[in-house]
Amino acid sequence: MPRTRPTSQAPQASAPEVNTVALLGQAYSALGHKIVAGVVAAGFPQRPAHSGVFAHIDIEGGTRLTELARRANITPQAMGELVDDLELLGYVTRRPDPGDRRAKLIALTPRGVACVGAAFETIAWIEHRLEDILGERTLRTLRRALNRIVAAEGGFRGPR
Repeated sequence: MPRTRPTSQAPQASAPEVNTVALLGQAYSALGHKIVAGVVAAGFPQRPAHSGVFAHIDIEGGTRLTELARRANITPQAMGELVDDLELLGYVTRRPDPGDRRAKLIALTPRGVACVGAAFETIAWIEHRLEDILGERTLRTLRRALNRIVAAEGGFRGPR
């Protein structure tokens, strides 16, 4: 005798479409890994987690550790570990904050500036790749839409 599904069970729904937030997260992760791979290929070894510093440090003048942590949305302790790693690799240095002698600024060394330059070169390559995938008009539309989201949500727009 064939089995029948009891009438009290709801029919199985098809898998839901992946939501926009998940897609944005996946794109961010994939592109972030491409940036790190490009930087490493240019001779600047690092881990993907180090991007939390490089993406948020002020290129000129440096940034307090607490501000880096706030921008990256991680704890100051976690940011301190990343800064320690990057200091050992020669990318950043700690120096006194002229505005507050008790505080330290995390600043890029010349090696750190060169590393950021390699990241910007990789990002330029990724922008060209995105234009190949999406077309110039769609990429421009995507950029405007993402800027609107960032503005509406009060997001951080990168190093100053």
